[in-house]
Amino acid sequence: MKMWSGRFRQPLDPEFERWQRSFPFDRRLLKYELEASRAYARALRKVEVLSAEELASILFGLDQIAEKAAASTSFLEDEEAEDVHDFVEKQLTALIGDVALKLHSGRSRNEQIATDLRLYARESIDHLRSFLTDLAEVLLARAEQAGDAAMPAYTHLQRAEPVLVAQWLLAYVEMFLRDAERLGDCRRRVNLCPLGSGAVAGSTLALDRDAMTADLGFDAPTANSIDATSDRDFAGEYVNSLSLLAVHLSRWAEEMILFATQEFGFVHLPEAFSTGSSAMPQKKNPDLLELTRGKAGRIVGDATALTVSTKGLPLAYNKDLQETQEPLFDASETALALVPLATEWMKAVAFDYTRMQKAAESGFMNAFAAATYLTGKGVPFRLAHEQVGKAVQLCLEKNCELQDLSIEELRQFSPAFDRDVYLRLTVESVLAIHDVPGGTAPERVKQAITEAKQRISAMRGVVHAHA
Repeated sequence: MKMWSGRFRQPLDPEFERWQRSFPFDRRLLKYELEASRAYARALRKVEVLSAEELASILFGLDQIAEKAAASTSFLEDEEAEDVHDFVEKQLTALIGDVALKLHSGRSRNEQIATDLRLYARESIDHLRSFLTDLAEVLLARAEQAGDAAMPAYTHLQRAEPVLVAQWLLAYVEMFLRDAERLGDCRRRVNLCPLGSGAVAGSTLALDRDAMTADLGFDAPTANSIDATSDRDFAGEYVNSLSLLAVHLSRWAEEMILFATQEFGFVHLPEAFSTGSSAMPQKKNPDLLELTRGKAGRIVGDATALTVSTKGLPLAYNKDLQETQEPLFDASETALALVPLATEWMKAVAFDYTRMQKAAESGFMNAFAAATYLTGKGVPFRLAHEQVGKAVQLCLEKNCELQDLSIEELRQFSPAFDRDVYLRLTVESVLAIHDVPGGTAPERVKQAITEAKQRISAMRGVVHAHA
């Protein structure tokens, strides 16, 4: 018998019935459905809908369902359950009899699914923030290991200026810490309790919503029953946050793919995360990185699907909202699988510091430093820029670097050049002049590493508090 069948005289069309079921994907919410049902049962006891014995029986039955699910995946193979709520009611009734049917007193599936999804999103956020903290920690450790090794930084994918390898890695630390912070901010709006909202107008029972909220670890009850039963903003915000995380992972993957090519040769792919070619024996392919890049598009697509599913819905609950679940599950579970793999890849990768350093010493990446040198001699920067640009042109004709030009050749372009300019054109000097907070000067990078450690430690404390 369906949970709603009293008003109907004809059975559902069999094809439609199979097509509209959500249990094949919302059964992953069983843990949260049981958790919310326990809290609701305790609230029903407080308003004397349940006796103490009935409460004990229901709680026992819910625990039995959890144990059965943990013991065998086949337990969840139910071809008839419409959704996870229907499944739990069927199983509970089979275990404890008709007293199970009292659990739905004053309750609606509309508030149940809203509660389950919030519990799912909250736990997923907590796991992801922990994983992102791990990733940031590994990136930071690799930055410390890099020491004073230099590499080219790029703009427009052309060599721009030398930077410390450590600073390059710290750029990713910043991205992933922002993702963790963004998810933490999202968590505040996720962590509200819809129980007691009923189908749309609020429960008909005088339930203690604050008690249910505390029981489930939420921060507060939702403020409006109409909004609570139809709101999926929290899911949209969460998945959109994941889409930014996916973009960062994709950028990281793309750069590592480029740097692992023979043309760059900065990175040696870890074999544990690579595969070969079935045709070309010499190949080592960056499969983890390429799949990361590909799955980023999938997460961005989930964010779009979820947003479009809700864009035209009148208040309050509509069956369309069932279509928000799979994008939420897919994006969340894809990200939860990706981040730990990226962390392990970063632990295993080897950097060719020698090749990076050599690349940082060529390609006129000291040109800006040369212009800065002239500016320090009183030459207006725009003139200095033009004069150094002409010197670069001469170098291209002679197939040499700026530091290879004689002082007489440099003075063709500006009389302000003196012999001390050569000291300013070394990689070490070019790095050192970027001596501002956030810059690549070695002392600034050491300071940034210390500050990043503090931020990661603080994030770890918050994550543990939510565990």
